Amino acid sequence: MSTLVPPGDVDAVVLPGTTTDPSRHAPTPKRAGRGGRLIAGSVVLYLVLIIIAVIYIFPFLINVATAFKTEPDAAVDPLSLLPQNWTTAAFHTLFLNSDFPVWIKNSAIVAVFVTVGRVFFDSLAGYALARLDFRGRNVIFAGLVAVMAVPSVVLMIPKFLVLNQLGMYDSYPGMIVPLLVDAAGVFIMKNFFESIPKSVEEQASIDGAGTFRIFWSIVLPMARPALVTIIILSFQGSWNELSQFIISTQNPALTTLTKGVAGLASGSLSQGTQYPLKLAAAAIMTIPVAVMFFVFQKRIMNTSDGAVKE
Repeated sequence: MSTLVPPGDVDAVVLPGTTTDPSRHAPTPKRAGRGGRLIAGSVVLYLVLIIIAVIYIFPFLINVATAFKTEPDAAVDPLSLLPQNWTTAAFHTLFLNSDFPVWIKNSAIVAVFVTVGRVFFDSLAGYALARLDFRGRNVIFAGLVAVMAVPSVVLMIPKFLVLNQLGMYDSYPGMIVPLLVDAAGVFIMKNFFESIPKSVEEQASIDGAGTFRIFWSIVLPMARPALVTIIILSFQGSWNELSQFIISTQNPALTTLTKGVAGLASGSLSQGTQYPLKLAAAAIMTIPVAVMFFVFQKRIMNTSDGAVKE
C-alpha cells in the first residue's frame, strides 16, 4: 500500500531500511562560532565590571582596615587590608576624648528635620506644578530647572548675608531652614505626579474632596516610590552637607559630623597624620546612609508600585 507524501515534505519521509543522517541536524560551524563569540564577549564584559567594582570598592576597604590599625602600621603600610596589630584605639579616642558624640547628635537632628521637611514641601511644590493651573507656572518651572544648574558654592555668601540679617546665624534654624526644599526633589515629585492618571483625582473631586485632601489622602500615597527616593536623597544630602554648616555656624556645640571630620583632616584634634583616627570617623559617617540605602533600595523609583490602570 503506497503512502501519499505532501509536496515539499519528501525529506520528512524515512524509507524502510534507511537511517537518518546525523550530520543534517548538527550545528553549522557558523552558528557554533557565533555562540563562542557571545560567550567570549560575556566573559570580557564581566571581567571589566569586576575590575571597575574592585577599583571602586578598594578605597573604602582601605578606609575600614586603616581604622583598626595602629599609627605606626598605618604609616608604614597604608594600603594593607590586613592590620598587623588590630586595635580599636581610634574609636575610643573619638568617643571618649573628643566631641564626636556631639557631632553625631547635631548631624542626626539636622538630617531628620531636613528629610521630613523636604518630603512635605517638595511634594507640595511638585503637585502644584504638575496639577494646578495658574499663571506663571511654566516660568516657575524654568526657574526651578535653572536653580539646579547653579553651583552651591556661588550661593554661600548670599546665604550667609540672609541668615545674618534674619538673626538665624549660629542656630539650628539657620542650619535647617535653607535645606528644607531642594530643586531636584521638586523636579522628581513633579514628574512622578504627572505619571499618575487624572481620573483618580477627578473621581475624588466628584465625591466632594478638596485639593489638599486629594493631594494628601489619594495622590501622595500613590507616590510612595518617589517619596522613598526623596527620603534617601534628602537624608544623604543633609547628612553629608558641609558648605551650609560652614557659613551658618561657628559655635563648637553646633558642629556636625562633616564639619568635625573636616577639622580632623586638617589636624585640629591632634598632631601627626592620625590616619586611623580620621578614617575611623569617616567609616562611622557612612553607616547611617548605607543602612538606609540597603533597606530602601528595592523601593527607589519603582514605578510599578502604586501604579493605576485606567
